[in-house]
Amino acid sequence: MHAGDASVIAESLEKGEAFMTIFERHFATIHRYLRRRLSRDVADDLAAEVFTTAFARRASFDLARSDALPWLYGIATNLIRNHLRVEERELRSLIEAEVDRVASGEEPIDTLLRSSVDPALAEALLTLSPEDRDVLLLFAWGDLGYEEISIALDSPVGTVKSRLNRARSRIREALIAGAETKEASHG
Repeated sequence: MHAGDASVIAESLEKGEAFMTIFERHFATIHRYLRRRLSRDVADDLAAEVFTTAFARRASFDLARSDALPWLYGIATNLIRNHLRVEERELRSLIEAEVDRVASGEEPIDTLLRSSVDPALAEALLTLSPEDRDVLLLFAWGDLGYEEISIALDSPVGTVKSRLNRARSRIREALIAGAETKEASHG
């Protein structure tokens, strides 16, 4: 059995190298979440930045919490917000299939990996506010529960629940409207 994250972070306040355990435990999970939201290059950079930021702010970690993952997701989400324009531009590129990806300098593998996101879903995600999109994607792609999202975003659980409910409703409405439009244009 290994020491909980809180005890490792507490130890890292004395011995900085102890923080490497937090990195080893959670890097892959945080990177995977960032990779689903952003391009490969940005996800790589932000994943490293999440842990650099966490290390710098480790003294502010609430040692009453045994799991650092929601805290790390919160840092990741804040970094994503700083790159929100890039995220929206990439979601829009999924909608506009005629965009010349070669001219943009985008790696072919990035195009292939992001093509797994349905353009209708990308368009629906763009209808959400950044706050609602963060809650929905932390729930769906980060596999976090209400409490963990609450910690990650430093928002009350009730706010998380209402944002998730609103986001689900808007996504459902946008997908239904998109399907009806597509059906009407083919019918």
